[in-house]
Amino acid sequence: MDHMNHSMHHHTMTPATSTDHNHGGGGGSHEGHGGMAMTFYFGYKNVVVLFTGLLINSPGEMVGACIGVFLLAVLYEGLKIGREALLRRSQVNVRYNSMPLPGSDGTVLMETHKTVGQRMLSPSHFLQTVLHIIQVVISYFLMLIFMTYNGYLCIAVAAGAGMGYFLFSWRKAVVVDITEHCH
Repeated sequence: MDHMNHSMHHHTMTPATSTDHNHGGGGGSHEGHGGMAMTFYFGYKNVVVLFTGLLINSPGEMVGACIGVFLLAVLYEGLKIGREALLRRSQVNVRYNSMPLPGSDGTVLMETHKTVGQRMLSPSHFLQTVLHIIQVVISYFLMLIFMTYNGYLCIAVAAGAGMGYFLFSWRKAVVVDITEHCH
């Protein structure tokens, strides 16, 4: 008995034609293979945002979606910076470790290291965990929105991330390691 013949399925795909994609102002559905756009386009008709119930079909709906996406990206950046600030405030168990180092002229120098930690079963760690989950979900939502390849929504994601960085990151102390070549 040949099981290969029973488990093989043959699927045929018809090639996309020039009428499948409408790149005009309103634009029709812009879907490539598998129902997902494969190139950037600017349109506002039949644009699904994350869920089938979130369907954009008018310029007003697109403007509303762009504002919502912009605010979501700002929130994401604010959440990143907020979590860092919260972590700095909740750190406990500060320890200073000193070790002697020989100096170049025979003297002994003391090098001090600060070790900071927090408890795993603390309320602050639980809050950090919940905020991390929210941050990850928002980041995947933004990625999936960008992957619609709708130019308006992509611009809203990028502009919101930029605005969020501008609003929240200016207080963040930046330490640049000149030996670091990868980000």
